[in-house]
Amino acid sequence: MGRKKSLIWLLVYIAILGFLSYVAVFGLDVGRYTVIPIRDAIKQGLDLRGGVYIVYEPQGVENDPELESKLSGVMEILRKRLDDRGLTEATIATQGREKIRVEIPDIDDHEEALELLGKTAKLEFIDEEGNVIIDGKDVANAEANYGEGMKPMVFLELNDEGAEKFYKGTQENIDKIIKIVLDDVVISAPVVNEAIPNGQASISGSMTIDDAAELASLIKSGALPIPIEPVEVRTVGATLGSNALTTGIQAGFIGLIAVFVFMIAFYRLPGLMADIALITYLLIVLIILAGIGATLTLPGIAGIILSVGMAVDANVIIFERFKEELETGKTLRSSLDSGFSKAFRAILDSNITTLIATIVLYIVGTGPVQGFALTLGIGIVVSLFTAITLTKFLLRLVMGLNLKNKKLYSRGVKG
Repeated sequence: MGRKKSLIWLLVYIAILGFLSYVAVFGLDVGRYTVIPIRDAIKQGLDLRGGVYIVYEPQGVENDPELESKLSGVMEILRKRLDDRGLTEATIATQGREKIRVEIPDIDDHEEALELLGKTAKLEFIDEEGNVIIDGKDVANAEANYGEGMKPMVFLELNDEGAEKFYKGTQENIDKIIKIVLDDVVISAPVVNEAIPNGQASISGSMTIDDAAELASLIKSGALPIPIEPVEVRTVGATLGSNALTTGIQAGFIGLIAVFVFMIAFYRLPGLMADIALITYLLIVLIILAGIGATLTLPGIAGIILSVGMAVDANVIIFERFKEELETGKTLRSSLDSGFSKAFRAILDSNITTLIATIVLYIVGTGPVQGFALTLGIGIVVSLFTAITLTKFLLRLVMGLNLKNKKLYSRGVKG
């Protein structure tokens, strides 16, 4: 590759990297399209934003062969309840084989979260003889609104089967009481005045409009297939999270600057190219985290910082081998190819063993451990690309500029 062409490629690469870095930090508006900054695209965990952390354990499911499917059903219902309350950034996952972990950012009251999630929401309409006329499975929709006299109520829309059963039940119980029972507690006991054929019902009682909205949400999401009990509840303050994030970013930035200076001081032009590759590495990792919707935690930040160290370590091994080849009198390009070739196996072996450990951590770990394993694993894979492929490509461009003095490529090498 000629000198002019190498210079053009190098400048184009740096310009593209600078543009992408700017977009990642500040975002970009292009007509109707908006690219949000990465800091807004990556969700922050409870230890950074604050919120509530709850671990639930199912009750009465010892040796249940259908436990896995029931837990899946519980998680789906909890997800619906959280979404109905606008808590769409909450995360729900299994912990171990028999527990469910729920993390809800940006709320301070764990009692509110427990009240919202813990109800089994078993709804039944029962006549005076104890017969169940309809239950929650017969409800197609539930909405909170004001009824007569601006009284908060929950209006129910029944499915076809429920409408038929409700019509028959009300027809048989005219001038009798039908109790509306939620989780074995009678919340209303109206007298039936006439048969109701239109598949609509309502629940009233001593409730505020917020109570009615919560009840409607519980009914819409359905009853939990198995009862669950909280075995661990923690509240993380937002102030702690904000300080932790600021401290983590500052520590990472200081460490990164120190690494940049070290690489340039000891390895000169190769060190500078490694720094450029390192910036590319960080950008790729953050884009991947934003793209997969990962939740970043303090251990996750630690994983990124550790993977930066591993990326630098790979470059150090390569450059030391490169230096050894230069000292034997080989040309720059020959030393570069030989140095990368000899360093490749050592780098691959160390990264593969670490990657295996991160996979195990992700599979058997929970919460923060999984966050650490995820960011470290992504970092290892990306660092292999940037250290082995990208750094070599950039060094070839530099050598294409006809900079032949060997002192520019490492300390202690004769020109």
